[in-house]
Amino acid sequence: MKLYIKHMVSMRCKLIVENALDTLKIQYLRVDLVLVETLSRTGENKRRELAEILKKSGLQLLDDKKSILIEKIKIVVIQMIHYSDEQPSKNHSEYISEKLGYNYTYLANTFSEVKGITIQRFIIIHKIERAKELILYNEMNLTEISYKLNYSSVAHFSNQFKKITGFSPSFYKQFGERRKQNLEDI
Repeated sequence: MKLYIKHMVSMRCKLIVENALDTLKIQYLRVDLVLVETLSRTGENKRRELAEILKKSGLQLLDDKKSILIEKIKIVVIQMIHYSDEQPSKNHSEYISEKLGYNYTYLANTFSEVKGITIQRFIIIHKIERAKELILYNEMNLTEISYKLNYSSVAHFSNQFKKITGFSPSFYKQFGERRKQNLEDI
């Protein structure tokens, strides 16, 4: 049986879900982001108990197909941007459509209807979040970061960064360095 879980985006979330399954003695084959495969059908009482445990950690057991599809889209985007070493060689719409096996127009319309933003906007927000991490790690310069995140130029990256955060990447880097220095001084 497959169970789908909302807000499951990290290894920590996977551990929370595994602990909940173990606590309830629900045997499972695998726990992935969004998806849990159990060995047998989960009764309604166990499902309710699992939903309550997950809710305490900010996770949610999903039942309707539209919500499940939205979570799958979010996970594809998050994995593509945060956990992949390289951006896909094809455009994002083709990549997402291929990964999920749905027409991109359908995916985009469903996502916008439910989330209130476009998939493209969601991608941009996550690219900027990833950029902020990379800037603060201070292991790459802005050119390398813009290349890693598949921007056409540093100027394009900088413009999007400023639109989302209100700061230039350079200012954000200086702010992070000052903050780190202040913490070291304490």
